[in-house]
Amino acid sequence: MSAAVALRERVRARAAALGFVRVGFTDATPLHDARGRLEAWLAAGRQGDLAYLATGDDRADPRALLATARTVVSVALPYAGRPVALRRSAGGPPLVGIVARYAVGADYHRVLKDKLELLRAGLAEELGSPVAARACVDSAPLLERAAAERAGVGFIGKSTMLIAPGLGTYFLLGELLLDVELPPDATPVASGCGRCTACLDACPTGAFVGPYELDASRCVSYLTIENPGPIPRPLRPLVGTRVLGCDVCQDVCPFNASSSPRPAAPELSPRPELDVPRLLDWLALGAASYRKLVRRSALRRLGKAQLQRNAAVALGNAGDPAAVPALVRTLEADPSPLVREHAAWALGRLGGEDARRALVAAVERDADAAVREEARLSLGG
Repeated sequence: MSAAVALRERVRARAAALGFVRVGFTDATPLHDARGRLEAWLAAGRQGDLAYLATGDDRADPRALLATARTVVSVALPYAGRPVALRRSAGGPPLVGIVARYAVGADYHRVLKDKLELLRAGLAEELGSPVAARACVDSAPLLERAAAERAGVGFIGKSTMLIAPGLGTYFLLGELLLDVELPPDATPVASGCGRCTACLDACPTGAFVGPYELDASRCVSYLTIENPGPIPRPLRPLVGTRVLGCDVCQDVCPFNASSSPRPAAPELSPRPELDVPRLLDWLALGAASYRKLVRRSALRRLGKAQLQRNAAVALGNAGDPAAVPALVRTLEADPSPLVREHAAWALGRLGGEDARRALVAAVERDADAAVREEARLSLGG
């Protein structure tokens, strides 16, 4: 075994000790094929309002992030992939929503970056000299799934998710760009999707244009997280009670089927208020309760009004008239027109005399034109 290979294996062992269940090494040359796919996707207008994807950042070139990069270490940190059933919470509001499972624990950005920094420090210790590095999570302008595929962590499936045979898709990717040359160690994993189209067929909003191509503007994750404005009216019923993200394409993937528990990083263990989000509490969020809810969580990327908007849509889809009084109060008094608009829609879904009176009042008196129009539509006008 050469010295470089021995060093790589020691780095792999350190990564495993940090909880990473897949570790791959590749060089830092540009991801030319992935760049072409991104450009074609953008040209087709599949990005919705994700304007940052069309900026001057070269997401296919690791050296755009670290000019001296020679190696990309791609790692996978698992999170709990167990199904979270919609259920009533004992002693509390009966209406609960669904949060994508990667987001029910601590903020994975911080968790991954801390672990990657420890990995860099371990390599510097091995070498006895400083190491220039850049830790990347999904917020960095890098095509991380393509980098992970080239590093042999898994293959990109028809869902556009990275699939690692034996592990599935319930993991978060991170990359460590290094100015140290560590030998690539794997041949890319061959696609295992075959004729399966379970993910495409199950998508609640029909967001897949076809295999390997997602229309972001229809994806529930985009609609509930990336989208800062109104959720398009035809898509609202399809969102269901999901208030942040969506796991459907993962839930149905055969690679996630397992008769025994899969590994999960303890740092990403679910927080009760996110694992079983109480929709009436989310609808009524104040400034202090919002800060408490999103503190040290991936939810902090959403504003308070976005979370309330999502809660209003989920309450409309839940079909429980017990939500009407809270939605009426929201329509009458919430300072955000975005929230009032979606509360009006939810009241139209739930119906009843109290809902009708509130909608009539909104048509007559709300200061925002979009809210007045939504109330009118919700009355059947």
